[in-house]
Amino acid sequence: MRKCFTMAALLLAGVLMCTSCGNKNAAQAANENQQTEDSMNTSAKVYVTRDISPESLVKIYHALGREAQGRVAVKISTGEAGNPNYLKPELIGQLVDEVGGTIVECNTAYEGKRMTFEDHWQVIRDHGFSPRFNVDLMDEEGEFQIPVEDTTNIKYDIVGSHLKNYDFMINLAHFKGHPMGGLGGVLKNASIGVASANGKANIHTAGYQQVVEGLWEHVENQDGFLESMAAAAQAVHNYFGRGERVVYIDVMNNMTVDCDCVDQPEPVRLKDYGILASLDPVALDQACVDIIFNMQPSEDNDNAPLKERINSRHGTHTIDWAEKIGLGTKKYELINIDE
Repeated sequence: MRKCFTMAALLLAGVLMCTSCGNKNAAQAANENQQTEDSMNTSAKVYVTRDISPESLVKIYHALGREAQGRVAVKISTGEAGNPNYLKPELIGQLVDEVGGTIVECNTAYEGKRMTFEDHWQVIRDHGFSPRFNVDLMDEEGEFQIPVEDTTNIKYDIVGSHLKNYDFMINLAHFKGHPMGGLGGVLKNASIGVASANGKANIHTAGYQQVVEGLWEHVENQDGFLESMAAAAQAVHNYFGRGERVVYIDVMNNMTVDCDCVDQPEPVRLKDYGILASLDPVALDQACVDIIFNMQPSEDNDNAPLKERINSRHGTHTIDWAEKIGLGTKKYELINIDE
């Protein structure tokens, strides 16, 4: 009788243990599902100031909470000769000085005044960047390949060899339209901007060719071009510690439908808006697009041309694709640092 009782007790204990294990596994699964859901719902912080000044540019950089360390590259567009809309030295100078940064650029892949190093250096001087700052044309001594996670179109990103000389990057973009990409923000600044001339050919042709010669004869894959920009931006992001050694800033001033690469851009029809910054490039460019599309137009603030440029080029596909491949999120919390 005692033996039967003992066996029954052991069986009951086993049942209770299995039930406990089942409850534990169910709770663990529920917790993992919740963590996944929370991750999907996480929004990025995007800081904004309506004051476009050297002081506010420094202030919004500090708001990000990530200090530039080591050898700092400040990636801007030096602007095509004849284009007045690039970020001026007097606006960016205080920030560049504070971080001890070097202005970095690469040559263009189109015929213009920044296609050769001699001409590009002349534009840099004419636009006041030299001798005011240390300036580096990163592809002046060659190029190298960095890996891309998304190989849908391009199999690698081709960047200026001097990128190896930097520990940290401040991606300082002028947000505006673009003749081919629809819009230009930090994603374009990281991709087309950091790519060498041959790297630009690689991106523009969605991997069809990796040299500048005959570039524009094969640009037929618009979405492939936009997706290649996202992939190249992610490659540069990953190069700097998977984004741990890079910050992103968009300046929304002098906004026209054309890029700073256009020598005779269309007139500016939008009022200057402000400066936005984030550690997430996808959220940042998305926030800028939302601001443009949600503006209430007026006689002296016409957002219709830029909206049309973005829509006609399928420009937001770059942002959508960047989110899809895991570069960032389009969900964001806008934080006004003026308040």
